[in-house]
Amino acid sequence: MKIAVCVKQVPDSWAEKKMVNGSLDRAGVDAVLNDLDEYAVEEALKIIEAHSPTGEAGEGSGHSITLITMGPDRASEALRKGLSMGADSAIHISDSALAGADSLLTSHVLAEAIKSGNFDLVLCGTESTDARMSVVPAMIAERLGWAQLTFAGSVVVDPAATKVEISRVTEIGAEKMQAQFPAVISVVEKINEPRYPSFKGIMAAKKKSIEVKALADLGLSATPAWSNVKDATPRPARAAGLKVEDSGNGGSDLVNYLAEKRVI
Repeated sequence: MKIAVCVKQVPDSWAEKKMVNGSLDRAGVDAVLNDLDEYAVEEALKIIEAHSPTGEAGEGSGHSITLITMGPDRASEALRKGLSMGADSAIHISDSALAGADSLLTSHVLAEAIKSGNFDLVLCGTESTDARMSVVPAMIAERLGWAQLTFAGSVVVDPAATKVEISRVTEIGAEKMQAQFPAVISVVEKINEPRYPSFKGIMAAKKKSIEVKALADLGLSATPAWSNVKDATPRPARAAGLKVEDSGNGGSDLVNYLAEKRVI
């Protein structure tokens, strides 16, 4: 069984973000592996551990996990984090022509990278914390012509029957969905608890291969993004809070304030 996990390097959630010429400023902030993608990496590891004779992926197990990302040179740091968790190898699509790529272009490039890998499953986080679009997994599935199982809260894989089943919670209740391989699955953050890389895993990750590919290596040529940001407004400065002096009527003043804000 071969599993691909699509991951992304994003600005740290605690960093102050700003737009520069219609694009998110990534160079001026700390960058990390997208938090929500860690759940996808962990779920891939759990699937392999459940079905591998050795309890892990890698040579001799018949199973493998490949990380795939698209981004600048520094995005390899995010791949190393995933490799230190236990993934086997990684593909890094890096090309200056991809700067400012939107979801449509990103899904196109990722789908082309996946096509030649003979993968059974592709796992993704539900969304990236920098854009919050939550559309790339479905777009990848559409471009590949594969089944899509999105927002999975649990995943059960039957390699012998080449079948996968998920459960998810929707507005109308819990539901189960299943599909034959190959399939694209996105997982929610409640599905598991991502492991911390061990010292052994961190050292092993340094020796694992990261294959760097440009657009030409995928048989693609540079194309502009289908959409771009024309304007952005910085977040307004935090306003001073309301101070209520309690001279015996503090309680009523507080009630009046809450009523004015329609909290009560």
